[in-house]
Amino acid sequence: MPVREVPHAVAGRLLLLILSVGMSASPLAAKSRPAAGLDAGYLSALATVDRFLQAWQSNDVESGMVLLSGHAKETATSDGVERFFSDAGPSAYEVEPGKLLKRGHYEFPVVLVTASSKNIPPRRHFCSVVVVNTGDNDWVVDKLP
Repeated sequence: MPVREVPHAVAGRLLLLILSVGMSASPLAAKSRPAAGLDAGYLSALATVDRFLQAWQSNDVESGMVLLSGHAKETATSDGVERFFSDAGPSAYEVEPGKLLKRGHYEFPVVLVTASSKNIPPRRHFCSVVVVNTGDNDWVVDKLP
């Protein structure tokens, strides 16, 4: 059977088609697309949640208080906030992808994991953290977990 030469233009288009179909079917391509509905402040909002939960994990009340909005400070008692930060013990947290509630407001589902002693299995607390933009891409926690 004779071998036919394919013109370069056709071969180039065929290769491009194969690559684009392969890339769109690739799991990596699906993970690298930006999620629909995320605004420019999403990363800053997520970073604020992370800093807040790091303060919780290290029992750092002062660092956590700095990240609270006036509304969060008004609705939570000072005893409640201190208890939230000091009761952590050995702890970890998981942050799920956030949801845009309205412009400048995100809610992040969170799992707080604590262990009170070596004999008791870790306890998981499912909750959420709401952060708001106060301007100039400055985010604060508006709802404690």
